[in-house]
Amino acid sequence: MGLYAQVCSPLTCKDLNTGDEMHNKNKEEHDQEILVKPSKRKGLLLWLRNSFLTGIVVSAPIAATLWLVWSFLRWVDGRVVPLIPAEYNPENYLPVAIPGLGLLIAVVALTFLGAITANIFGRTLIGLGERIVERVPLVSSIYGTVKQIVQTVLSQQEQSFDKVVLIEYPRAGTFAVGFVSAPAQGEIAKALGEDVVGVFIPTAPNPTSGFLIYEKKENLTYLDMPVDAGAKLILSAGLVYPNGKAPQPDESKRTA
Repeated sequence: MGLYAQVCSPLTCKDLNTGDEMHNKNKEEHDQEILVKPSKRKGLLLWLRNSFLTGIVVSAPIAATLWLVWSFLRWVDGRVVPLIPAEYNPENYLPVAIPGLGLLIAVVALTFLGAITANIFGRTLIGLGERIVERVPLVSSIYGTVKQIVQTVLSQQEQSFDKVVLIEYPRAGTFAVGFVSAPAQGEIAKALGEDVVGVFIPTAPNPTSGFLIYEKKENLTYLDMPVDAGAKLILSAGLVYPNGKAPQPDESKRTA
């Protein structure tokens, strides 16, 4: 049993212990390096992600605006330019197309039409044309409806859709953002009362469709935000706030 009690001298054992300590120390330093490297890599990936998202936030509104303007110009040009006689079309004499040519011609034509209509001769021609249109069964109803809508909107442009309200819809306890269109008139005013207004509730994120609801003024909550801020709120589905500030993220959830 005593053969294995002492296999090395005290000096040799001391050297072995020192070597073991150095090995353990080197191992700890190596482990620390391994732990540090992923944190640096994680910081680099986080910086790249944040930079990429910042680039999207900066470039997306610019790109969307340019795309909408360019699409609108192409849409107008595609419908107005073909109406120009070939001998008067400047694009036939140039090697490239002129963006916005159709829009420019449409603006000039509408301005000229408005100037002509302002005098007696123009009003006479417009009246003659309207009498001819009124004799066509289907066209007369369409023309009359469109004319009434346009005249109503233009005559009340300072009073229509000038207030943003909250209306209790579609059930009690839930509210929708709407715009006051006009006070109730005609049969609706007689049936519901004079303190009733029409509220247009657009759908998000497509405000071209929605619902028209008549409600008493006392049941509406009038907001101080301007109409354009209310439109942005609906178009963004609630992501863009009227004051330009989004709610701050919960730090407890981020650190969790």
